[in-house]
Amino acid sequence: MSHHVMKSGYTALADRLNRFPQGAPPTKLLFNILSILMEEKEAELLSQIPIKPFTAKKAAGIWKMPLADAQKVLEKLADKAILLDVEKNGTTTYTLPPPMAGFFEFSLMRTRGDIDQKVLSELFYEYLNVEEDFIKTLFTDGETQLGRTFVHEPALPSDNSLHVLDYERASEVIRTAKKRAIGICYCRHKMHHMDKACNAPMDICMTFNNSADPLVRHGFARPVDVAEGLDLLQQAYDNNLVQFGENVRQGVNFICNCCGCCCEAMIAARRFGMLHPVHTTNFLPEIDEEKCNGCIRCVQACPVEAIGLVSANDPSQPKRQKARLSEDICLGCGLCVRACSKDAIRLVARDERVITPIDSTHRVVMMAIERGKLQHLIFDNRALYSHRAMAAILGVVLKLTPIKQAMASDQFKSRYLETLIRRFRN
Repeated sequence: MSHHVMKSGYTALADRLNRFPQGAPPTKLLFNILSILMEEKEAELLSQIPIKPFTAKKAAGIWKMPLADAQKVLEKLADKAILLDVEKNGTTTYTLPPPMAGFFEFSLMRTRGDIDQKVLSELFYEYLNVEEDFIKTLFTDGETQLGRTFVHEPALPSDNSLHVLDYERASEVIRTAKKRAIGICYCRHKMHHMDKACNAPMDICMTFNNSADPLVRHGFARPVDVAEGLDLLQQAYDNNLVQFGENVRQGVNFICNCCGCCCEAMIAARRFGMLHPVHTTNFLPEIDEEKCNGCIRCVQACPVEAIGLVSANDPSQPKRQKARLSEDICLGCGLCVRACSKDAIRLVARDERVITPIDSTHRVVMMAIERGKLQHLIFDNRALYSHRAMAAILGVVLKLTPIKQAMASDQFKSRYLETLIRRFRN
């Protein structure tokens, strides 16, 4: 009987997680991961909470338990970084973040003894790197993705010939964030337990604003000021790490400093590059073939294998090679520019600018539209039968081809939807 209850609790939570735009395919590995991170009763309770932020009073009503008891449950889950608790104007609201970027990563952002992090890392590796269903759902469904690449600022030309907006610079995110925190890199920590980690810095995972505060309070990250944040960014530059952050212009909540060997985003970009799992920068490297001597440094620096060597077709030097860029999979990070010793590579603007959502609300709605999950955001309280019915009806309507095409159009996502969000907030 207890096995049945446990299974039903985790199955219910998996269904809840799949109401997020990115989803989490329910497999035995997922249930094993959840069983390490939480008790089955906690999973059952989490499956009932709204997608949107909620209060302890709201949770108590849904769970049909006294407010004090609900508060204890919420505090326990927040202390394990499964829930994020944000305090504002004397009121605490709780949010269940998606698995990634969310409670999967938080579980390895510090060294802890309450869970077996080696076993958890092995399960994460199997779920994300072997099974593939989760990583494909996370990074390749729809056009709007969770994260985007920041330009490698040391690669920018000193003459300001490129127009670089503030939100395209990781340094500007660090300077303007209300709060900043640093934790252990989830990806390299996971690979460490798999004996596959590289030598890149580990204590360099950056969180900001509403994500930083609860992680600091519960001991999953440490606070840093602007100066230390910029020093760590320079350390990332020195180690040729790619800045991969939340795909928004305002209120960025995380920036990962990624290596090509350990980090899920870079691995996904290599494996599914043609499906565009990571949003690029607005720049591309341009190779001067006359200057290029085929030294291979740019090839080694590229985290997604977008540069290779081909024959230079030089009759006088038959073995001479030159670098060749695959624009379709290039992130536009600029690591290759800095790696080139012959000044043969420079960044140029892409022909068409990449659409970046204004904030997390804009991004989530765009992702939900593209993935056919908008009904879950509109009719969030599934405890009500009427909401479940309306969500089902809207889900069918949104699958109609003309409507889906219209709502997923670039014009709707970049102009109409952004205008609605701005008006709502004003």
